[in-house]
Amino acid sequence: MEYRQLGASGLQVPVLSFGTATFGGTNKFFKAWGNTQVDEAKHLINLCMDAGVNFFDTANIYSQGTSEEILGKALEGIRNQVLISTKATFPMGDGPNDFGSSRFHLIEQCEASLRRLNTDHIDVYHLHGFDGNTPVEETLKALNDLVTSGKIRYIACSNFSGWHLMKSLSVSERYGWSRYVAHQAYYSLLDREFEWELMPLGIDQKVSTIVWSPLSSGRLSGKFRRGQPLPENNRMSQGGSHGPATNFERLYTIVDALDEVAEETGKSIAQISLNWLLQRPTVANIIIGARDEEQLKQNLGAIGWNLTTEQIKKLDAASEVDPIYPYWHQRQNTKLIPLPKFY
Repeated sequence: MEYRQLGASGLQVPVLSFGTATFGGTNKFFKAWGNTQVDEAKHLINLCMDAGVNFFDTANIYSQGTSEEILGKALEGIRNQVLISTKATFPMGDGPNDFGSSRFHLIEQCEASLRRLNTDHIDVYHLHGFDGNTPVEETLKALNDLVTSGKIRYIACSNFSGWHLMKSLSVSERYGWSRYVAHQAYYSLLDREFEWELMPLGIDQKVSTIVWSPLSSGRLSGKFRRGQPLPENNRMSQGGSHGPATNFERLYTIVDALDEVAEETGKSIAQISLNWLLQRPTVANIIIGARDEEQLKQNLGAIGWNLTTEQIKKLDAASEVDPIYPYWHQRQNTKLIPLPKFY
């Protein structure tokens, strides 16, 4: 297993982590992802550990805390051998203080996550999204206090805009508080908007990327193909998908290129899609999910080898998308704003 440094911190993380949004399945959205219970969770975690994957990602809203509870039970006896990442910000109730990144909500939710996970500390604690109602100073002071108290080791964010992240880093620097070491972001061959601003920011500020939904809600699994009916019981049809409507013609063009590379490498489309991400700047870790042992083993096969430069260029060309303003304007003169170097 390859390890990479997480941002400007000293923490080393494996390039793959295991996402536990499939644990629980207690509502319609997360049931579409999976409904793994404790015994199966232990089995999958043991397979991860055997492969060197000792980083496990969850969130308080995953099945309204059930995912954290199952993960905590599944890690009994091996907590000191693993890294745990969880998140807060999104609603956990109907009250006016049951959501957001206020000091009140973050401390309350951190304590609740610690109880559900049956641990005394969280290794990486994410804000699941940006709270435009709470002063950034209040949020970061609360997170810094949780770090100094020993309840959190490192802080990170997720789903931020560029200015959200840059403002937060500036406030942390101004007051000498803990700074975000990673940004958990949506990024894949099908969804490359992350490269327009967030990737250059991560390079400049030494903020690593932890990728969520690297297979774009299963669209890059190899099951979606030109001229074939959509697979039955896929996550999109069950209401567990993310993002805007799929441009299927663009998806099929990408899959055609993936098929060519699969022929050359002997790897699956999913494995190639994950390996492509591991060659991108700032990417320190990819969150892989699995409903069962077979899916997990397939995803674990994405490491231990690398695509060639020519194969990466082929996939880049098939998945390229015209940027929106101001990025198309900035690309007219890359001497002023150099593009990230991918090769």
